[in-house]
Amino acid sequence: MISLGIESSAYVFGVGIIDDKGNVLADKRFFFKPEKGKGMIPREASEAFMKNAKSVLLDALDEAKISIKDVDVISFTQGMGIPNNLRVGATLARFLSIKYKKPLVGINHALGHIEIGKFFTGAKDPVVLYLSGGNTQIIAASGKRYRIFGETEDIAIGNALDALARKMGFEMPGGPKIEELAKKGKYVKLPYVVKGMDVSFSGILTDAIRKLEKGIPKEDIAYSFQETCFAMLTEATERAMAHTGKEELLLVGGVGANKRLRKMLKTMCKDRGATFYLTPLKYCGDNGVMTALVGLKYFKYGITTPLKNSGIRQKWRIDEIDIPWLH
Repeated sequence: MISLGIESSAYVFGVGIIDDKGNVLADKRFFFKPEKGKGMIPREASEAFMKNAKSVLLDALDEAKISIKDVDVISFTQGMGIPNNLRVGATLARFLSIKYKKPLVGINHALGHIEIGKFFTGAKDPVVLYLSGGNTQIIAASGKRYRIFGETEDIAIGNALDALARKMGFEMPGGPKIEELAKKGKYVKLPYVVKGMDVSFSGILTDAIRKLEKGIPKEDIAYSFQETCFAMLTEATERAMAHTGKEELLLVGGVGANKRLRKMLKTMCKDRGATFYLTPLKYCGDNGVMTALVGLKYFKYGITTPLKNSGIRQKWRIDEIDIPWLH
């Protein structure tokens, strides 16, 4: 049984193909890169996706050495994400489903990150720290659903890192630039905002930009921003682990590639006697394989998405979904 997954929620248009034996047959991606000093303009991103969608699809099928007729289910990211971008993937998925008479499965983007992390690491019942450009959430399973135990009250950590990088004149994505610059910096005080298991980054970003404009060196701002924000996330995550009693932590999402963040979380888990799982770097960011994986899991439970219900869901939260394979 083969699942083809289409991801298009943000910067990446990806097509992944996986079989029911756990073999990744293909993983192809197009990355939209805004002009230097600019953030993402959804119209420009979606237009770039439309221009490159066909070639990404054909490259994936070529890598897998199959034709579209060999695919058993078409999976696509239905939400959450940027509407213009989501529509490109959803439209392609519907076209393939209708033309080749294949069942369709729309998946939740956060669920894709969690399940591919569990798939590659072997984590069973972790607290999940999901960090990306558009999302900052602390998630754990309870019953037949994933529940959100903590999240950002304003902007996501990835968005905050990108905004700071743009202010410094770096191209996107900004996170890796901040991480590299931080290696040369020293600490200056920034606001520290943790409210229970929720966090807030907008005030920290404003203060960091203000200090940057006053002449504080970029490397000191980068170092301090990372140390402050990552310490906040580590504190909130440890509180969630204590609250739930879970003994595993799984880091997922694009920001999970940051080595300093990984080190801080690893230290916290070691102190607690917990197991820390890292999603492989290749699959921290958005990709079609995670979409294909979750679509295949749903398909095995006989769950598909009728065409009439296949519209995008921009703000689709993971805690709104029943997950049949949990426990």
